[in-house]
Amino acid sequence: YIYAQGVGKGSHPLNPPLRNRLPLFENPDQHFRSTREMLNSFSAWLPEEKAREYVIANSNKIADQIRDDIVPMLSGTYAPNENLPHSDKIIRDLCEGNFHRRYDYLGGDDDPKVKQAIDQTWDRLQRELTGIIGNGYAVTYYIAHLLIKDVENAPKHFIVGSRGSVGSSFAATMADITEVNPLPPHWHCPHCHYLEYSEDKSVKSGFDLPERNCPKCGTKMDIDGQNIPFQTFLGFAAEKVPDIDLNFEEEAQHLAHQMTKVHLGAHQVYRAGTIETVAEKTAYGYVRGYFERIGKDLDKINGNYIAYLAAKCTGVKRTTGQHPGGIVVVPKERSIFEFTAVQHPADDLSSEWLTTHYDYHSMHDELLKFDILGHVDPMAMRYYRDLTGVNIRKIPMNDKKVLSLFVSPQELHLHRNFMNQKTGALALPEFGTGLGQRMLEEAQPKTFNDLLIMSGLSHGTDVWAGNAEDLILNGVTDLQGVIGCRDDIMTYMISCGLDKSESFKIMEDVRHGKGLKPEYEADMRAHHVPDFYIESAKKIKYLFPRGHATAYVMMAVRVAYFKLYYPLQFYAVFFSIRSDDWDLKVMLKGEDAIIEQIKALSARQNDRNNPLSPKEKNILKTDLVALEMYERGYKVENIDLYKSDTKLWVADPENKALIPAFNVVDGLGENAALSVVEARKSGKKFLSKEDLLSRTKLNGTNVKDLDELGVLKGLGETNQMSLFEFF
Repeated sequence: YIYAQGVGKGSHPLNPPLRNRLPLFENPDQHFRSTREMLNSFSAWLPEEKAREYVIANSNKIADQIRDDIVPMLSGTYAPNENLPHSDKIIRDLCEGNFHRRYDYLGGDDDPKVKQAIDQTWDRLQRELTGIIGNGYAVTYYIAHLLIKDVENAPKHFIVGSRGSVGSSFAATMADITEVNPLPPHWHCPHCHYLEYSEDKSVKSGFDLPERNCPKCGTKMDIDGQNIPFQTFLGFAAEKVPDIDLNFEEEAQHLAHQMTKVHLGAHQVYRAGTIETVAEKTAYGYVRGYFERIGKDLDKINGNYIAYLAAKCTGVKRTTGQHPGGIVVVPKERSIFEFTAVQHPADDLSSEWLTTHYDYHSMHDELLKFDILGHVDPMAMRYYRDLTGVNIRKIPMNDKKVLSLFVSPQELHLHRNFMNQKTGALALPEFGTGLGQRMLEEAQPKTFNDLLIMSGLSHGTDVWAGNAEDLILNGVTDLQGVIGCRDDIMTYMISCGLDKSESFKIMEDVRHGKGLKPEYEADMRAHHVPDFYIESAKKIKYLFPRGHATAYVMMAVRVAYFKLYYPLQFYAVFFSIRSDDWDLKVMLKGEDAIIEQIKALSARQNDRNNPLSPKEKNILKTDLVALEMYERGYKVENIDLYKSDTKLWVADPENKALIPAFNVVDGLGENAALSVVEARKSGKKFLSKEDLLSRTKLNGTNVKDLDELGVLKGLGETNQMSLFEFF
């Protein structure tokens, strides 16, 4: 380890530069010594009496002088309430105000059934707010609300996605932190606010309710409600620290990070630190490098001995890192140094953020942490919105044709379906991978709730393979009967008649992989919980939250909506932000050329002697989507100097085609591409390759590559045309 680069990019103190000029010597023995080892070391140069005085007596004297109340870091929970004063009142007013605007009944008559439903909803909000505010967590909700509004009100009107269990909280819904509605399935009139909860216990998601018009005013009612108890997020008494995770596209993420400084104080927010440990391959490198430095012949050293030493190094702390989106918040009245040291990331003294030296998990119970994470889905949604004008929030979650894509490609009207696709889910988030599509083929989801369960099954550990998959394939039960999300355990146990508190504890044990306590199992059997359900619960190691699954599936259904009804825009966005590599020459040649490349690359997928490179794997992924697009009657045109964007593919509905972005050309960077876009704004045509080079930041290689693609067809070499360029 002392050969690794030291802090500040210098050498470790035990490995100074001059050591290379000295004869080889052993490294000092650096472990912490026991009292006996210390005495043995001191006795080598001191009388035993003096050695005992220094090692034992003096150490105890120093210890006796240290105050008992000194602790290395503060313990307890330190919410940043003073950073945003009156957050408790603000969040209550916000939630209650939104509730009144959305749920106060305007029907004009005192319908007791509607009143009961509204009172039930109000009671849930009050129970949550009482726990949130009473436990000092209102500031957490308020910060999340502010950051979302900051990015939504930015000039580009960014879209924010929620994740994690925050969708379990109705207060979060009313605070506009999440669009997931955790109430039981219900109909709600957007005009007069008539509210009716479904009495059909077989319907687990409000999106699966039949559509109805309001019985009071005739307006088509909204259907919603995902039936998620708040306890999964806030604890049984709303006492848990709310861990609110938000998804932002890259540009919005940077803005949100900066706004935490504005709202909470520039010296009160820090990037969360991580601990990076030595990986197995790195450990092998350490061991082999050590033997090489001391002059040993590696061929003569037993490989098992090298593996043994490497295993001892694996998992040891190597350095500290930075969480990709975690922000640690220090209360206004406290100093960060009461909790942790801080440092510049990667020893970059010019960095605009400081990072906590300790891993955040060591401060989890003391300081608030926000996960302001980067994700591609919000960017995709913004592009879809801007390209089509469709209001993302208004896309229905129960469109039968859209939902059919998860089990059949029929609605895509593929003219030959060369890849023999069994679903239409290719390129859809969550479900478009090979594993995702195989799960869809086996489980055959028919409803939104089925897709929720599928999402939970794909993200859990020991939930699908060897568990739910076997139950479905063997006909023991269907998707509705398996355990998919953690919250479903609690609601199902309650429906079977178990106590709410016990149901909560069963859910918590199962989702953490602890199995079932004997007394829980006995009680479940006494309440006629099926044997297969009990045995399934015992196998589970981790369960996905239903709120998180809901947010992801809503995003997937929206993408499927664009795939079906706005295909050119769908493929344009896919190739722009979800593809990393393209073979444009093949894509331009059309369907048959793409098929031939798919065959060639697929044949090498399991070839150890000639494996696919990472770039080839990406091209295969792109080819599969490009083939589907061609089979739907659309095509790829060439890059156009006057129409292509820097990185976004352009839809050309008139020609049923896509125009690629400049960045599909290897080595053509964003700045060079942007210079072409800026140069053409003058309205002047490019007269020649010479003119193109002089007016843009393209280099000779870029121009050559564009020329080979046929993009520069018709452009002469120089502005001064020769006679031969006419022929």
